[in-house]
Amino acid sequence: MPVYEFDGVVPVVDPTAFVHETASLIGDVIIGPGCYIGPFASLRGDFGRIVVGEGSNVQDSCVIHAFPGADAVLDPNSHVGHGAVLHGCRIGSFALIGIGVTVLDGAEIGADSLIGAGAVVTAGTVVPEGSKVLGAPAKVIGPLDEQAKAWKRNGVRIYQELARRSRESLRPVPPLSAVEPDRRRTAWSADAATPLHRKRAEGAS
Repeated sequence: MPVYEFDGVVPVVDPTAFVHETASLIGDVIIGPGCYIGPFASLRGDFGRIVVGEGSNVQDSCVIHAFPGADAVLDPNSHVGHGAVLHGCRIGSFALIGIGVTVLDGAEIGADSLIGAGAVVTAGTVVPEGSKVLGAPAKVIGPLDEQAKAWKRNGVRIYQELARRSRESLRPVPPLSAVEPDRRRTAWSADAATPLHRKRAEGAS
């Protein structure tokens, strides 16, 4: 993985975390135990400090940064979806930051909240614990129901398993030239493969 010292400050990665070889860690970055940092994520601690708490995941192409003297903090078991941008904010435990979300300086996302895909959380916004948040600018539209909370927490667990399995089995290989007969799929439990909208539909039937 590209890891860079900046101004005498070196990133810290717990040995039980998985950081993809294309992710970039610069300067004052602290990655806790059991975390997953996905391909092409950029955690740039050249101005402020970045702390990724135990069991959290930062998925593909995310960007995390902060102003000088400020911190970007992911509390333990945070869940940050593909392509999200976090700048000088705090993400509570078991909060889910959806695909393509932007969270700006001084915003605080309460624990167990869900920020819907593409939302823009403006600077200084405080999202109460357990909220559902949508839109640009983002608005709290109500509390998150128990089914959504359980689904979201399961997603955190799955990414913790992905971190472990990636440490154990991810390795560079040459591609095959053709699809082999009876090509196997990656092996995951059924609860890893059910999006929330399908889970709700199944519950209604």
